Amino acid sequence: MKSGRLVATLAFLAACGGGSSEPGDKPVAPTENDTDFRIERVKSWLLIGNEVTPGNDDIEIQVFAPSGTDTVDVWLDDQPGVRLDRSDEGDFRQVLDASELAAGEHELLFSADGADTGFARLVVHRSHPLYLVVTNDWDDPDNADPMIEEQEKLRGFHPELRMTHFVGPYVYTAPTTSEDRRQFLTDWVLDQRDTYSDEIGLHIHPYCNFIDTTGVECRIEPSTVYADGDETGYTVQVSAYTDEEFTDILMAADALFEDRGLGKPTSFRAGGWPAELGTLRALAAAGYVADGSANNWARLEEWQGQGTLYAWNMEHWSSIGDTSQPYYPSEEDILAAGEPSIPVLEIPDNGILVDYVSAEEMIEIFDANWDGQSALAQPTVYSIGYHPPNFVSTYRVRISQALDHAEQFLASHDGGPVVYATMSEMARVWQP
Repeated sequence: MKSGRLVATLAFLAACGGGSSEPGDKPVAPTENDTDFRIERVKSWLLIGNEVTPGNDDIEIQVFAPSGTDTVDVWLDDQPGVRLDRSDEGDFRQVLDASELAAGEHELLFSADGADTGFARLVVHRSHPLYLVVTNDWDDPDNADPMIEEQEKLRGFHPELRMTHFVGPYVYTAPTTSEDRRQFLTDWVLDQRDTYSDEIGLHIHPYCNFIDTTGVECRIEPSTVYADGDETGYTVQVSAYTDEEFTDILMAADALFEDRGLGKPTSFRAGGWPAELGTLRALAAAGYVADGSANNWARLEEWQGQGTLYAWNMEHWSSIGDTSQPYYPSEEDILAAGEPSIPVLEIPDNGILVDYVSAEEMIEIFDANWDGQSALAQPTVYSIGYHPPNFVSTYRVRISQALDHAEQFLASHDGGPVVYATMSEMARVWQP
């Protein structure tokens, strides 16, 4: 602890002295806190900051003491005691520096008028954030109005929600989508971004109506669903395209987005999750920083025996599960971090999408990533999501229940370390 920053006083304090002597020895903790003293401002959760999330580096304290109290002192862990300043209003205030506290639990012990036994003991948690990343995959060229309304209802129940919208470029190439409808969908997602600080990322099912506009020949196999291939291209694995071809495909999608005012996407998820090392190399070449194709395949049991989607993901994402966390894949192994690495952060879809898991399963996965009480020693991600084209009320209620559980622990409410974030922001937390 830097002694020069041990104590900082709020600028608005008008200290008028609380006795000239310094605190003595640390008192004995009380068996229970004295209700005659009221302690305010002290946060239970102090986040350790990073490039995305500001840290809580101060412990603000305000104590309302019984009439006749001359001094109030506080001890932070085993550091020397600190005397609180009495304000003009008669309460006692101070700010302690917490910037160098390690992750974990820390004790605040309060004593009045030099008593050998304190009147209150509080525990504060110094923790890295638990990032709640919510995504949606635009599988189809259109999201019908009832499903858009369900998304807006979800937002109404969860006003702090931030999302990453993985928009499909085929919105702008499918002949079944009118220009008016394209503009409506564009305006809608832009409003989500501008109003709620959402992110617009890229999602590709390689529909031929889009691939044919890129200068790359459209593949119709291998399909994750149909043994004889898919003439629409929809279920074809993106990994069927070479690094160079997929780079061209990404650049073409970027141009469509830029033309529509969506901006350059920097996060990606492959439709059906079949990304391979070549896919990631193409993403890096095209300026992407985050990929969400790694998935918790064991939760996709609904797909067992239907095409190759389950088997492909089981084989290629074999080590990804409930508690998998972001990493930069080695150039030799997409499942392992290592140098040299591909500079695209792989963010496992550990909570998977609401189509495949119940509310209870999503809550189970959240609880597997955090025990609900301990400070986190490193940043952690919990990722869940949905498909807008089939986002019916059943799915909305299901994901809302999972969000209700997580939001009990929002850092903004001093309930825990949970912070809403977007995919690309995670690449600033986990930097190459």
